[in-house]
Amino acid sequence: MVHRNVRRPVLGLLLLVFFCGSALAEASPNGEFLILLSNDDGYQAPGIRAVGEALASLGRVVVAAPLENESGTGHSTTTRQFVRLQSVELAPGVRGYAIAARPATCVRLGLESLLPRKPDLVVSGINRGMNLGIVTYYSGTVGAAREAVLVGIPAIAVSLQGDAAEDYAAAATFIRGLVEELRARGRLRPGLFLNINVPAKEWRGARITRQSTTPTPQIFTHYTSPRNDLYYWSDYRSLPDDAEGTDVWAVVHGFISITPMQIDQTRAADLDWLKQLDLEVRETARPQ
Repeated sequence: MVHRNVRRPVLGLLLLVFFCGSALAEASPNGEFLILLSNDDGYQAPGIRAVGEALASLGRVVVAAPLENESGTGHSTTTRQFVRLQSVELAPGVRGYAIAARPATCVRLGLESLLPRKPDLVVSGINRGMNLGIVTYYSGTVGAAREAVLVGIPAIAVSLQGDAAEDYAAAATFIRGLVEELRARGRLRPGLFLNINVPAKEWRGARITRQSTTPTPQIFTHYTSPRNDLYYWSDYRSLPDDAEGTDVWAVVHGFISITPMQIDQTRAADLDWLKQLDLEVRETARPQ
């Protein structure tokens, strides 16, 4: 899926990308713990600033985040066009680029062109609003983290139920502690893909959960304009609760939800019986 057209001179864009990569290379020695930070709310969102500040004490944090709000774009990408980069500093020592592209493309550009080496971790968030259950398929926050995992980089997607400054700060502190724990245990390895959802206000603790597969209610509200044009307003409703052990249940009951996810979507249970089907290609079955 393509994004907006960005009209810039070709040479200027190529030079910009070249100098972006050079600047980051100089600032990130090989031995330094390197984190790539992205989101889908845009680089000016409070969540990415909060988690960037919290993670800065662990090493080098480089930003590759959307220039504008890209919420709900899932794992769509920006292709076959130039994208504009804007140098930004979210907090002292937390610098990088705002990019006119989808979240997944921001991460891929950071990994392929803007960093001097592969980062030790990609963090996407902190998103304003939950990304639970099947909503993860629509989430740009989760899509950005998934893009990193696709190319062998461990990644964490983080979403927050509240939007108060103290909620972001508390969630960011939790994420920093989790990253420290994962790093100390040697668990920041290829394939690690965590989706974390933090409830607002006080927490009862953290739970390791599975992804809910209960359909999320989607509401379509009908409108007719004075000119008799037909419109529908589309919106989602959060699940009121779900089975214990799911990510939805955890957040509803005041727990931080930590869900390990994976890339392989193969339904292994169907492999054997599908192989028993008569799939022989017959001469008469070939299209003319």
